[in-house]
Amino acid sequence: MGALTENHRCPRSTWIHRISDALLTVMIGSVVGGLVVFEFVEHPTGALVLASAALGAVLAGAVRQAVGGPKF
Repeated sequence: MGALTENHRCPRSTWIHRISDALLTVMIGSVVGGLVVFEFVEHPTGALVLASAALGAVLAGAVRQAVGGPKF
């Protein structure tokens, strides 16, 4: 691994890679958001779990965008 030359080009990520990264981030965020509800409420309703999963997905996407990850 030597120094970068003038002709160096970083490999471009494909659209499949960007979509899979975005879906993975959203899925992990929604799972974490859904599980957090079960920590605070003994028998949560389906709407509450769905809302917290949606919030977790949005927050995971926002954090990823804030730290400089790929924008989706």
